Amino acid sequence: MKNQKMYEADDKMISLIRDNYDLLQMLGSFGISLGFGDKTVQETCEDNQVDTYTFLAVVNFTINGSGEYDDDERLSVPTLMLYLEASHAYYLDFQLPFIRRELSDSLNPDDSLGQLILRFYDEYSHEIRRHMQYEQKTLFPYVRALLNGSQPSEYSIETFSRHHGTADKKLRELKLLIIKYLPSDGLHNNMLTATLHDIYDNEEWLRQHSMVEDHIFVPAIRRLERLTKQSDVTKNITEMVFKGAGQNTEALSDREKDVIVALVQGMANKEIADHLCISINTVITHRRNIARKLQIHSPAGLTIYAIINGLVDISTVKI
Repeated sequence: MKNQKMYEADDKMISLIRDNYDLLQMLGSFGISLGFGDKTVQETCEDNQVDTYTFLAVVNFTINGSGEYDDDERLSVPTLMLYLEASHAYYLDFQLPFIRRELSDSLNPDDSLGQLILRFYDEYSHEIRRHMQYEQKTLFPYVRALLNGSQPSEYSIETFSRHHGTADKKLRELKLLIIKYLPSDGLHNNMLTATLHDIYDNEEWLRQHSMVEDHIFVPAIRRLERLTKQSDVTKNITEMVFKGAGQNTEALSDREKDVIVALVQGMANKEIADHLCISINTVITHRRNIARKLQIHSPAGLTIYAIINGLVDISTVKI
């Protein structure tokens, strides 16, 4: 049964671990070492440069299996990256080899069925390793690019989300093989039972890891993608405005500036002609010269240009 307690920043870290000892490995993935005494969650996180809100989001979601993070701007993507990359390193470099050694010690190396179980485990390990290495080589560099303000067009978090899965089926088959193969002698039976217990624990760890990716990490990256796209739009508009425009402000005649102001105020060519006491053909000529000098052809671009260069006050512009 799930522990329904939702831990908060002022809870003691020791209380969190005492209530949920299976979170011990999670501490290491966040870069938090033991020896935090009676410090609160927030104090411990701050001591280790870990975002407290993100740490608690992962902890509470792991414990209770619930939480809404679809548009949660408080989540720290760098903290999530730290957690996921460290979790991968723990599983690939320690846990998979550790269970492999346990299995090898528990099985008769001369028995063909024992060799089959080891081979099956190696196939499972290869699948898990391939999945995590894909994230390390493709997903994580993509997220780092987003954090740096760019968005590679050939990839998105939806590509990852559609193909995200675990080797649950292969692991279930492995457990059944081990259960059916329990040896008759007490020593090997105890060793294999202990190994099977570790496999079940790690199956749960992998399930929780996948859930954190699906329900916390993926929504956070979706939001980061949206923010990056918005930033790109702003950047493109700014580049459009200043491309050749910043140095050409003085090249505009006073009459051309008057035409820009009139255009920004929403006047049509005839209205501009009447307002400035010039002909429509002259207005058209001025507009053509403005577009050539500034390389800006849209009313929106001219509006931004006029605001930036002080030709109009933003409060007078109809957006």
